[in-house]
Formats: sequence, C-alpha cells, structure tokens
Amino acid sequence: MTPGKVEVVAPPKVSDHKIDQFVRAKQQWIIEALVKIKAKSQQHKSFAPDVYAHGAEIPYQGTCYPLVIRSTKLKRIKIEFCLEFIAHLPEVLVSQDHSADIKEALIRWMKKETKSRVERLVVEHAHKKQLFPQTIKIKTQKSRWGSCGINNDININWLLIIAPPEILEYVVVHELCHIRVRNHSAHFWALVAEHLPDYQTRRQWLKKHGSSLMMGL
Repeated sequence: MTPGKVEVVAPPKVSDHKIDQFVRAKQQWIIEALVKIKAKSQQHKSFAPDVYAHGAEIPYQGTCYPLVIRSTKLKRIKIEFCLEFIAHLPEVLVSQDHSADIKEALIRWMKKETKSRVERLVVEHAHKKQLFPQTIKIKTQKSRWGSCGINNDININWLLIIAPPEILEYVVVHELCHIRVRNHSAHFWALVAEHLPDYQTRRQWLKKHGSSLMMGL
C-alpha cells in the first residue's frame, strides 16, 4: 500500500477471478488504509521550499525566514542571516537557474552554524557530569540524529538546525549522556532528565516531526 496505489501479490496459479474476489472482500479495509496513508504522507511534508528563489521561505530553528537574493561581485555565493536569509549571488549567475547553487550554499552555512551551536551546548552541559566528548562532528545522516562512538566521538545530524533550538539541545545531551551510559536503560534516561527535565516533550516532537525533518533542506 502506497499513497493512491494498491498492489496485490498472489501465487502464479491463482486465477484473476480469485484475486478479484479477495480484493472485493477486503475493499473496506483497503479504503480505510489508503485514507490513513494519505493523511500520514501529508503530515510528513518537507519543511524545505520547492525552489530556492527570491521570497522562498527557509526553515531555520523552528521558524521560516524569507530568502532575499542580491547581486555581488564575489565569485562564490555568500549567505548572511539577520531575520532573513540573504544570498549574495555572483553576477555571472544572476541570469541562470541558481536554485541548486543557493541550496548548496545554505547547507554549507547551516552545517557551520550547527557546529558552532553544538560546541556551545557541549560547553554548557558537559561539565555538569564530566561528559566530555573526544571530538564533535557534524554529519549528513539519513536515519540517525546523533551517535556516540566507543571513543566518545559525538556525531550530530546538521538537519537538527532546522528544528526548534531545544530539539538540537536534546540530541546533544542525549549523545553526551551515552558517554556515561551506553544503553537506553532507566539510568540513562534519569541522567538525561538531570540535564533536561522536559526531555520527554522534546523527544516526542522529534518523533512526530522527524520524518519531515529528515527530508532535508
């Protein structure tokens, strides 16, 4: 079952008539399932714009900000942020389709911003329980928000910069706590709660919106 599509898999010797009977018998279930799948697919809509053009809404820290494009004599796209994203576009690119180039520039900017914010969060939380990582890396991950290696290397998914600030903080604290406790036992969650008493609310936000967030910028 996929949005708007039903596929029936049957053994080669089963007749079309039998298959038709089977589908008719399951008709109500199929209709209800299609409705649920459609609703779920609409719920998990990407936060990102379809095209990175002047006026597009760029998601950042739980809010969307307008994209402003300005011409520049620089040779490379430069991104600035001050309650709006400003893409300084080289004059040679102005007449071209520059959506993909602006997207790449925004991703580079957001990765740097993520690294800076993660480092500040580590400084804020690590000393409380002596949870000091060996290294901090910002990665593009398609199925994980963060990880803590056996040598206490912390990896954080840069897409978290799109979410509200408290969500990035939750994931950073989560991985720091794995330096002390390598599993998800009651002891681990108690340690997380010492840093973030409301961690469950943040965790639920990530469960609810994680699929949309993982679609990327």
